[in-house]
Amino acid sequence: MYETEFADVYDLIYRSRGKDYAVEAAFLAELVKERHAGTGSLLDVASGTGGHLRHLREAFPHVEGLEISPDMLRIARRRLPEVTMHQGDMRDFDLGRTFDAAILMFSSIGYVADRAELDRTLAGLARHVVPGGVVIVEPWVFPDTFVPGYVAADLARDDSRTVSRISHSVRDGDAVRMTQHYLCADATGIRHLTDVHRLALFTREQYEDAFTRAGCRVEFVLTELFHRGLFVGVRE
Repeated sequence: MYETEFADVYDLIYRSRGKDYAVEAAFLAELVKERHAGTGSLLDVASGTGGHLRHLREAFPHVEGLEISPDMLRIARRRLPEVTMHQGDMRDFDLGRTFDAAILMFSSIGYVADRAELDRTLAGLARHVVPGGVVIVEPWVFPDTFVPGYVAADLARDDSRTVSRISHSVRDGDAVRMTQHYLCADATGIRHLTDVHRLALFTREQYEDAFTRAGCRVEFVLTELFHRGLFVGVRE
């Protein structure tokens, strides 16, 4: 799928699912402040179009974002012109400063290739927070909770277009291969787009080991807001 068009329908799909960025951001801010009193700065890694940052900037005096997709960044910068948005890869970035907290949401951690990249990503997140700082990661599904052949479907509309998305997921070794088909209809006609993702499967213990190797104490938080749970680490 062309990245520009994906970025364009991204928010439409999540709005159709009822995703509440404001409520999620408030919950994340509470998790951070419970563990690091006086938190003043936060980095959102793989920040997408800035859905969480839009609200997190109200909870923290200083926020920044990091996103690999130029098209996602373009949307985020247009929406949040006062927020510094960096283009970079979560697996290998260096902003030259630290924050009181760093978050990695949307199960973006699943896009690492293997445990070595998982370790490198967690080490980079920990390196960008101060001692005592907080690192929050929303995991991809665990191997024992993945449903082979899983099918998901979305139908989303706004004033000018309708988007239908169907995905099919299969196990591929230690990863999931997810194929997505989009039908995008507007006044110009109907387009069919296909997108394929590879998402690595890690156990809860493997995630926790990666946090530990990155120098963080870690706990796994179950919450209805994030049905895959959240790993919350505190840098030693």
